[in-house]
Amino acid sequence: MAWCDIQCADKRPKVHFKCAICIWNLLLSTLKTGSKELSLSVKQAIIRLKKQNKPIREIARTLGEAKTTVWNILKKKERTGELSNTKRPGRPRKTTVVDDRRIISLVKKTPFTTVGQIKNTLQEVGVCVSKSTIKRRLHQSEYRGFTTRCKPLVSLKNRKARLELAKQHLTKPSQFWNKILWTDETKINLYQSDGKRRVWRRKGTAHDPKHINSSVKHGGGSVMALACMAANGTGSLVFIDDVTADKSSRMNSEVFQAILSAHIQPNAAELIGRRFTVQMDNDPKHTAKATKEFLKGQKWNVMQWPSQSSDLNPIEHAFHLLKTKLKGKCPEEQAGTEDHCSRGLAEHRQG
Repeated sequence: MAWCDIQCADKRPKVHFKCAICIWNLLLSTLKTGSKELSLSVKQAIIRLKKQNKPIREIARTLGEAKTTVWNILKKKERTGELSNTKRPGRPRKTTVVDDRRIISLVKKTPFTTVGQIKNTLQEVGVCVSKSTIKRRLHQSEYRGFTTRCKPLVSLKNRKARLELAKQHLTKPSQFWNKILWTDETKINLYQSDGKRRVWRRKGTAHDPKHINSSVKHGGGSVMALACMAANGTGSLVFIDDVTADKSSRMNSEVFQAILSAHIQPNAAELIGRRFTVQMDNDPKHTAKATKEFLKGQKWNVMQWPSQSSDLNPIEHAFHLLKTKLKGKCPEEQAGTEDHCSRGLAEHRQG
């Protein structure tokens, strides 16, 4: 048996320092001993042997542990009365309390700022953190990224008119609503160009003025369509450029009267019957003198509708379903768009 293979009672090899293998084994043994944490049973054994008045040297030899380890366990028990391992702090935070307040202050001051912009702002003051760290700090302060709500600017006069409309029709019976023919125009984007923005805010603050995105109408890359619906179904979808002489989407009072006569009236007769009430907004072509004379001559009942009215027209939901059907489709020609739209509205009507 070689000298380096002889082991003592405490399971530690007796080292022959002229043997390179023994030196290597000693290093490995030292590293292993220094990195491990003692189990609770070993710590309890140390306390039990100490109560038997065993010296530290004998306890260490019996359990195969270092004398300093045994001594530290006994001192910890004497000082704290605990044997469990102390929880390690882990990786230190990349941001200080001041940095956290600066991040929250940035989103409070500018809710539409992005995480990348916050990162660049922190770098200007010498704080280099990742986007993930910034998101965690915002989440810890109950900030989440939401899509902005759009709210039109409504005058005080129109706000009162909207409220009065709601009060007048709050208790109307279902028979009243079954006689209403809802009409409206909509813009269908050929390439789904209308985007959404996200904002950092807390729950319950969706309608805060700082968190609302203003919306404006714009033309180009789209087609205009007019449709009608009643309580028992939807009518036909009319594309404005099919009615205008110059094949454009610009509609005046004359074009609107032609649509009322050729499309709206037949749909009203099919969906409701001869006695119905048509609803339309206060678009200039709807309130033009020539349009009013046409409606009076046809003896149509027109539902009063205030300016800047709230979105109480249920046809808006049908338009939303239609545009959802068209989402992701990018037709190259207007005719292709018409086919897609007609198919989408037909599917909605069958559903």
